[in-house]
Amino acid sequence: MNAGEQNKWKKAAADAAAALVEDGMVLGLGTGSTADLFIEALGRRLAADGLRITGIPTSRRTEELARASGIPLSSFAEHAQIDLTVDGADEIERGTICLIKGHGGALLREKIVAAASQRMVVIADESKLVDRLGSLVAVPVEVVRFGWQATARRLEKIGGNPSLRLGKDNTPYITDGGNFIMDCAFGPIGEPKEVAHRLDHVVGAVEHGLFLGYASEAIVGGRSGLKTYRRTGS
Repeated sequence: MNAGEQNKWKKAAADAAAALVEDGMVLGLGTGSTADLFIEALGRRLAADGLRITGIPTSRRTEELARASGIPLSSFAEHAQIDLTVDGADEIERGTICLIKGHGGALLREKIVAAASQRMVVIADESKLVDRLGSLVAVPVEVVRFGWQATARRLEKIGGNPSLRLGKDNTPYITDGGNFIMDCAFGPIGEPKEVAHRLDHVVGAVEHGLFLGYASEAIVGGRSGLKTYRRTGS
């Protein structure tokens, strides 16, 4: 596939997700290139249909784009629960709709928003579909900066093969929360719940990019058009 074709598929999925938004909703706004397309589509819907909604962004980047698109924003101080979250993913496991997220650097806030949502819809192009998580990308793990080398050794012990993510200037990438990210190359994961359990108990790890049981459906654009995949297991 070429980049133009892939972008067309992403846009089709984003437009379909924007059509799911109803008047009065509190929305979780994801981060990443496909989520950006959803935010732009949502902004057009607000202008055309006069929808009254409010959004809770998962990153500073998303906050800036939402404001530029005319989307009113709020926070968890005003809303305890989110009606619908729309976000992208780095990998989507067929059947379970389990995800790897975080290659855009926003996994901590994305998971906080996902956990507070009644419904989470993932949008992507078909290149993100896999039979096993970890087949294409590493699992991002957000870690505190203090003692990150010790945290890396703990991640190594559980088979993570961690590498410190670097930014454009070849210095450590810093998240919106002020933390580092270790990308853990587990390879294809046969038991995602077991890996998630181990990551949950690594001292120094703030959160990880295995999103298991959060998304109920995925809208995926591809060569044969749009397809919606719904969770069939856990």
